[in-house]
Amino acid sequence: MFTLLDGGMGRELKRMGAPFSQPLWSAQALIESPQHVKQAHQRFIDAGCDVITVNSYACVPFHLGNERFETQGKALATIAAKLAQEVAISNSNVKVAGALPPALGSYRPDLFNREQAKPILEALIEAQSPFVDLWIVETISSIEEFNLVSTLLSNTDKPVYYAFTLKDSLESPAQLRSGEEIEKVAEAVFTSNAKALLFNCSRPEVMGNAILNSRKVFKQNQANIELGAYANGFTPIEDDHLANDGLSAIRDDLSPVQYLEFAKQWLESGASIIGGCCGIHPEHISELNQFRGEANNH
Repeated sequence: MFTLLDGGMGRELKRMGAPFSQPLWSAQALIESPQHVKQAHQRFIDAGCDVITVNSYACVPFHLGNERFETQGKALATIAAKLAQEVAISNSNVKVAGALPPALGSYRPDLFNREQAKPILEALIEAQSPFVDLWIVETISSIEEFNLVSTLLSNTDKPVYYAFTLKDSLESPAQLRSGEEIEKVAEAVFTSNAKALLFNCSRPEVMGNAILNSRKVFKQNQANIELGAYANGFTPIEDDHLANDGLSAIRDDLSPVQYLEFAKQWLESGASIIGGCCGIHPEHISELNQFRGEANNH
């Protein structure tokens, strides 16, 4: 019925009691307690996900700092990929997605610089490539950012999922953090090697229209590209958000059952890949998996 991704590693590690602080975020557990990373992966697998995502989101200068990235960034991303592969091998039919995060900061298209981002992404691709089954390029904020990473992955033999983050406003049409329209995004993705177009790390309320708008573009172009969403559990993220200034607040109205209701809307809109981002835990994934099982039995 649909492919089930995992949830948000950073907040799950924090909840588990793993070493966790800003600005290192989920990289701190990689450095100080890799066992916690494996345990978090296993929790999401036990909840029923089909794909676990490498814990490499914070293996960038934005989180590690420039000096640590230069000396340890690539090695940490390699460790993250090996840990995910080790867990997946112990669980049949689970795939590993290599994660390519925003190289210069989440939610901030204004910080993107192609020449600065390119070597960072190249290092992460090289570090993870031997250990992953597919790629998820996460939290893309602009078409310019997409153009760079799609070029870097243009020759890969692995499936590529491109995941874009949306403005959290409910008053305006679905659009990227850059303000670019979803139709333009779908047109750009259509001409790439994308296996799937996803929307991530935005509030669940904005996902449905983005999926619908993308579906129309793909239908017009007879594109065989999957659609999907994995939302965060944060309160709305503003345009001037500074990710390392503090921890975003978690909503108290997004239980596993409530999250499932949003996922049902995404599926009705045309999604075939569902998961969770920051603040979405194994309990949410378990609820989605239970729904999938019940639906398959009818």
